Amino acid sequence: MKSLESILQHVNTFHELGETIQAAEFTLKEFGLEHPNLKGFELRERASSLIVLTTEGTFGEPQIIRIPENAFDYEFILMLNLLAHEMVHVIQKSKGNFVLDKNEREWQAYYEMLFHKIFPQIPNASDVQLIHNCKKGLHYYDRMEKGGELQQKYAAQKEEVEALLAELENKK
Repeated sequence: MKSLESILQHVNTFHELGETIQAAEFTLKEFGLEHPNLKGFELRERASSLIVLTTEGTFGEPQIIRIPENAFDYEFILMLNLLAHEMVHVIQKSKGNFVLDKNEREWQAYYEMLFHKIFPQIPNASDVQLIHNCKKGLHYYDRMEKGGELQQKYAAQKEEVEALLAELENKK
């Protein structure tokens, strides 16, 4: 893999040329995020204060990730983590890997953004972003049936997230 600086230089070149989709595809390739269930990227409206990426498509069919046309105006490590989040959804919707419960899908994707178990090559986001991701993940955990099968399944991971959140908040 190229250095982060070299990758960022390539991404910035694509971005300056208005080639957002090519920048995203290059990023996936360089960080080993590719998956056969990804059909490709499509652009959505420019982000202003909230960056929204979505994975769209029918379960079992190739997925499209929609990204803002100005996605790479934002901090690269943040975008990289958001792309990894969406790639978790691509995997969850692939044949043989269906995760049907939305709360479980989001929990798994936020957990990945925190601990990089599927994509260990992804660098950590900033502490502020990590705190946000901890809270969002816990929000989806709390939306699961109280004491139900899913909460039990992810109880140990929840403890990891709570410990990370406490550590990060103590650093402030």
